[in-house]
Amino acid sequence: MPGSRSTPPQGDTPNPGPRAALDALLAGSAGGTLRRALWLDAVDQLLRPYLPPGLAAHARLANVRKDRLVFVVDSPIWHAKLRLAAPMLIDAARSVGLEVNDLGVKTTTAPLRPLPPDAGSRSPKSTTAHPELAAALALLRSQPTVPGHATGSAGQPPGRKRRGT
Repeated sequence: MPGSRSTPPQGDTPNPGPRAALDALLAGSAGGTLRRALWLDAVDQLLRPYLPPGLAAHARLANVRKDRLVFVVDSPIWHAKLRLAAPMLIDAARSVGLEVNDLGVKTTTAPLRPLPPDAGSRSPKSTTAHPELAAALALLRSQPTVPGHATGSAGQPPGRKRRGT
């Protein structure tokens, strides 16, 4: 057949090659939302060292709205601690180029970091799953109790006083 070829013609258009999945997503209709989420995550990582000790695991930057940082925490106690650290966080945000003047905190009941998918489906292990533990428990059960050692002089646990004396 005159015009049929088994290979495409070598033309002016070079083959672009495969694009990375992230590039394809960013070029799509959700690209703006994804770019915003990546930017918020980057800002969160920049501000995380300025959070008080212990708070970083319980707080996450949720948004930067106009001149306000918005954080999400997982309990009211962390809400209070984050409010106390607000001036320091605002200064840190300004030092990385954000024009912010206020900090808002929202409290959620859900954990900030989702649990692994199999975390809820695990059942507790029995003592028979660990032979060493089963042997140790059997040894403890077989030991006779020493009089006056496990209980006080009046048959009460140590540290407890008898009523009425």
